[in-house]
Amino acid sequence: MSTCVRCAVDGNKFEAAAIPDVNRPPITVVGSGLAGTLLTCILARAGHRVDLYEKRADPRRADVERGRSINLALSVRGLHALREVGLADDVLKTAIPMQGRVIHALDGRLAFQPYGKDEREVLYSVSRADLNRLLVEAAARLEGVRLFFRHRCVGFDLDTGIAEFSAEGIDAPVEVPTTLLVGADGVFSAIRGQLQKREGFDYSQEYLGHGYKELSIPAGPGGAFRLEKHALHIWPRGDSMMIALPNQDGSFTCTLFWPLDGPNSFAALTDEATIGAYFRRNFADAVPLMPTLARDFRHNPTGPLVTIRCRPWHLNGRAVLLGDACHAVVPFLGQGMNAAFEDCTVLRDCLAQHGPDYGQAFRRYQELRKENLDALADLCVENFIEMRDRVASPWFVLAKRLQVFLHRLLPGWYVPLYVMIEFTRIPYAEARRRARRQNRLILGLLSVFFLIVFVAVLIYRG
Repeated sequence: MSTCVRCAVDGNKFEAAAIPDVNRPPITVVGSGLAGTLLTCILARAGHRVDLYEKRADPRRADVERGRSINLALSVRGLHALREVGLADDVLKTAIPMQGRVIHALDGRLAFQPYGKDEREVLYSVSRADLNRLLVEAAARLEGVRLFFRHRCVGFDLDTGIAEFSAEGIDAPVEVPTTLLVGADGVFSAIRGQLQKREGFDYSQEYLGHGYKELSIPAGPGGAFRLEKHALHIWPRGDSMMIALPNQDGSFTCTLFWPLDGPNSFAALTDEATIGAYFRRNFADAVPLMPTLARDFRHNPTGPLVTIRCRPWHLNGRAVLLGDACHAVVPFLGQGMNAAFEDCTVLRDCLAQHGPDYGQAFRRYQELRKENLDALADLCVENFIEMRDRVASPWFVLAKRLQVFLHRLLPGWYVPLYVMIEFTRIPYAEARRRARRQNRLILGLLSVFFLIVFVAVLIYRG
C-alpha cells in the first residue's frame, strides 16, 4: 500500500487517511446503514477505493422513517470502532450517558439498578438517524469513495461478480462489475439471498413470538426531561415490557415488546378503547406522559424480532457478509450495532493481514467472528427473559448487588457477564465461558462455606 497520506478533519479531530491505492481492487459495499457506512470509512482510510450502494434515499436529505429504531445504545465496542475513524468525539457530543436501569413497577414504584461498578461504565443513547447521517457525511468527504443512493440490489452473479441494481429513473437494471463485494444490507440481505442458492450454505432464522412497536414521550416545558435523563427505563410485565431511551431534545423514544398473538397482544389490541384501558392498567405512570399514545400505537409499524445465523459468510474471495446480513440478533443487549461495528474493524484487519489473498482474509474474518456472534445471539434472548421477567425480583436485585460488590472488591478477578459484554472488548464467546467459570467457582466457595458452618454448628451442639 502507498505510504503517502493526506490529511482529513472529521469534526474537531485531525486524522491521517491513506491515499487510495490504485493497484488494489475496488471494494463494492451494498447497504449504507450504520455498518456499511462505517466500513466504507474504515476501508477508505486504509487506502481502498470504495463504491457504496443503498436502496433508500440519501439520509443527508431524506426524512427519518416513522417508527423505525430511532434510538440505539452505544457501548465500548462501537466506540472503539468510531475512534478508528476519528468520529467518537463527534458522536458523544450528542449522546446521552445512561448509568443504569430505572425499573417501573406495576404500582408506580421506581428502582435504580446501576450498570457497572462506577460512573465510567455507562451506555450512550444515540439517534440512529443522526449517527447514520454523520457516517455518510464522513464517507462522502473521503477520497476514493463514491456513493450511489436509490440503487436497490436485485441480483448478484457469484461467478462473474456482476451486481445488478434497480435505480430510480432507469428502466433497465444497472449492471456493476465487482471484484470484491461486501453485503452489509441488513436482515433481509439481497447478497445473502444469492449465497443461499449455493450448495452447502446453512441458514436459519428464529422469530420470537414477540414483536416491537415504537412510541414517544415528548419533552416537557422548555425541553425538560419528564423521566430520569441518565437511565434506560424499563416497565417489565412478565409476558411483555416497554423500554424508553432519552433523546437530546428532552423526549424519550419508547419501544414496546409484546406478544404478536393471543390476549393482550398486538393482534388483540387494535382500537383506542382497549389500547387505552390496557395501558392505564399496566403502564399507569407512563400514560399521562404519552399524549399521542393511541395514534402512535395504531399508525406506527409493528416490527419482527428475529435471530439469523448462516454459514459460510463468504464466497471464494469474491463476496463477504457483514453485520445483520450474517448474524442478526434481537435487541435486548443493545449489541447489534456494536457487534456490526466490531465486524468492520476485524474485516479491515483481516484484509490488511491476508490481502491480496482475499479468500483467506474472508475465512479468517469468519473464524474470528462466527463463534462470538452465535454466543451473542443466545445471550440476547436470555437477556430478554431477564429484562421481561426478572429485573423486578428482589432475588435478582440481590444477585446484581452481589455481583457489583465482587466486581468492586476483586475487579481483576470477578467481572460480571453484563460488564464484559457492554464495557470491555472481550470476545462474546470468551465472556460467556469466563462468566460460567466464575459462577462455578463462587458456587463452590459458597458450598464450602456453608459446609464449614454446618460442621461448626454440629460440633458446637455436640
